[in-house]
Amino acid sequence: MKELNFKTGLKDGIPIALGYLSVSFTFGITAVNMGIPPITAILISLTNVTSAGQVAGIGIIAAHGGFAEMALAQLIINMRYALMSLSLSQKLDAKYSLFHRIVTSFCVTDEVFAVASGKGGELPARYMYGLITLPYLFWSGGTAVGALLGAILPEMIKSALGIAIYGMFIAIFIPPSKKSLGVMSVVITSAAMSWFIYYLPALEFISSGISIIICTVIAAALGALLFPRREETSDNE
Repeated sequence: MKELNFKTGLKDGIPIALGYLSVSFTFGITAVNMGIPPITAILISLTNVTSAGQVAGIGIIAAHGGFAEMALAQLIINMRYALMSLSLSQKLDAKYSLFHRIVTSFCVTDEVFAVASGKGGELPARYMYGLITLPYLFWSGGTAVGALLGAILPEMIKSALGIAIYGMFIAIFIPPSKKSLGVMSVVITSAAMSWFIYYLPALEFISSGISIIICTVIAAALGALLFPRREETSDNE
């Protein structure tokens, strides 16, 4: 079995880093388009590594939302990272100290989790540090380039590039929606609720942050209720 060291983790993180570069670049431009200063956009990516959470966050900032709705929105959107970290904790080797757990958990994303959980055997801290290094640098660096360019690019080009991050989210949920009626129902429900909240005059008092929370919780709850995931049974049963 190939040794899981820092160099191995670094190589495994290259595809993740390259994918993050384009997304973070677009995030930087989107943030600047919303009136957020470039330095603020860069600091957001330096202290957060969550695409969906960051996009929702800058939306709440741009709409002058409160701290409570920001905290609640981030809790709901990013709850999955806590579950991923709990799952990965079962694969860590005996020398993985509390300090290393705290540091490396900062960069546990969907892609990092997928790569790490697919490795056989126990995961040493040196491998995890290698795995998260390039994705973090490319995520922060891509945001910096996008934010700084967003401040000088012509308005027409910024508007065109700003749409790209939403295209990424569409590309994420369209394939599973084609295969799963449950996923499609959750997507349609959340989109319909968001539309009604945004356009109905009676609901105009609801801020963008609260709207995200309402749509996420209700759509996910209905999906879990109407399309529960059946437990897999063994062939012997």
